[in-house]
Amino acid sequence: MSLNTFGHLFRVTTWGESHGPAIGCTVDGCPPGIELTEADLQPWLDKRKPGTSKFTTQRKEADEVRILSGVYQGATTGTPIQLLIENTDQRSKDYSEIANSFRPGHADITYHQKYGLRDPRGGGRSSARETASRVAAGGVARKVLAALAPGLKITGYMVQMGTRTIDRSRFDANQIEMNPFWVPDAQAAVEWAEYLDALRLSHNSVGAVIEVVATGVPPGLGAPIYGKLDSDLASAMMSINAVKGVEIGEGMAAAALTGVENADEIRMGPTGPEYQSNHAGGILGGISTGQPVVCRFSVKPTSSILTPRQTVTVAGQDADLVTKGRHDPCVGIRAVPVGEAMMACVILDHLLLDRGQTGGVRGRIG
Repeated sequence: MSLNTFGHLFRVTTWGESHGPAIGCTVDGCPPGIELTEADLQPWLDKRKPGTSKFTTQRKEADEVRILSGVYQGATTGTPIQLLIENTDQRSKDYSEIANSFRPGHADITYHQKYGLRDPRGGGRSSARETASRVAAGGVARKVLAALAPGLKITGYMVQMGTRTIDRSRFDANQIEMNPFWVPDAQAAVEWAEYLDALRLSHNSVGAVIEVVATGVPPGLGAPIYGKLDSDLASAMMSINAVKGVEIGEGMAAAALTGVENADEIRMGPTGPEYQSNHAGGILGGISTGQPVVCRFSVKPTSSILTPRQTVTVAGQDADLVTKGRHDPCVGIRAVPVGEAMMACVILDHLLLDRGQTGGVRGRIG
């Protein structure tokens, strides 16, 4: 039972450990004839790679991706695409002291309880290092989406760090790539830098909330019961390391709305129905409405901190643990491109499923 694969028709299998020689993935189900080079994938990996600022881990990885199969003369062949990313800056000695202890709040203990053997170097398979492979796969998905659904755009950003949230009235999409937090609020970026600096220097960490929005999604993607677009999105986001909750549209806040407030009213426009609001997050009954698809997920603080925490050893002895090494003080920063990649993979998967079932035929209104 491996369970290292996600997707229905567009399927991604990731492999590798944090401190092994390499990580990578196999992408299957990619349509043939899509122009694809390593240069198409690298910009997305550069967004996620470590060591890009003082607010991320100082591990230095180029995260240069190589395409080993599935592409000929610059275009996909329809066969499995094998992607390889070499690990070049492992520093395994940093983890020698936790080889026989479990980090509180980390999957160390559950891996040991399940398998009886774990790779303590950087967390092994439970490390977020694995997500680089997903970002590479997401790059493939974006190239296919550009060919099959021109105009579809996926944008991720942070909306909360710890107790600090953005001011939606100051939302400026142009600011997202202008600061190290991918935050669409210039003032929040300044305040968050001071906030995270203080936490980092006090040997602490903090969680975050990331929002990912897909615009230009055609109506009709998803299925009513077991193949819901939102359930697959939730599963994809929940599979990202450190994620503890996922919301679609209003999410948990929908519980505080009345039926009058929650109903996204509809009027007929020149090209079809037009919604007056988007509490549903672009999905109704598991099927896309044609509105922006809105997904948010929360990530917990990293448990790898220099502040002593009570734990136990493999031998069953009580211990106080200090985790050394290089870690993100807020894992939410580098989770942004990962969330974008998972959104791309899921939407492409459902686009291919819909193409196979309906051929793009739609019910007419008006």
